[in-house]
Amino acid sequence: MPEHYVITISRQFGSLGRPIAQKAAQMLGIYFMDRDIVEETSRRMGLLASEIGDREESARNAYYYMKFPLGIAPQSIEDEIFSVQSSIIRDCAAKQNCIIVGRCAEYVLREKKRRLSFYIRASYESRLNNCVEQLHLKSSDAQRMIHDVDLARARYRRRYVKNLEGISEYTDCDIVLDSGRLGVDKTAELIVSSARAVLGI
Repeated sequence: MPEHYVITISRQFGSLGRPIAQKAAQMLGIYFMDRDIVEETSRRMGLLASEIGDREESARNAYYYMKFPLGIAPQSIEDEIFSVQSSIIRDCAAKQNCIIVGRCAEYVLREKKRRLSFYIRASYESRLNNCVEQLHLKSSDAQRMIHDVDLARARYRRRYVKNLEGISEYTDCDIVLDSGRLGVDKTAELIVSSARAVLGI
């Protein structure tokens, strides 16, 4: 029986990477892992989901967690959360075919043979428009969020992806797709067709 395969999706804020990943998972009929990782992290760490979830989505701001992927906590706790989430990612990839969004999954699963990693990007103008039209943010809030989330994700990767110095961001991903040019449906279709060709599914 062949090894389970995994598709990882990293994305720029506002590129609609999450709905694209959801659509691709639906097309392939496989498990989609994103924010539900919070509940499993809380279970393994013996914390209330709110203690972790609040760090990701507190302050009554649905996008707070994007600015602080591990919340605001002492470094030792953030490192423990990252370690637990990495273990959850590896366990998920080992037991089923799946798509995993964010959390440096392409790095966590770098040794896995049946893995294909995508980075979804878009122009600033496309991301700003998506934030206003799709996420219903005010333009000024969207501009601030794009700046803050881009910065937070870059810092997150520098902290947890080893040997990143001197490497362009996300060059450890196999394929880069521009959702601003392609749109959600076409981007999802390209993820599925690429996975079928490369992973033999």
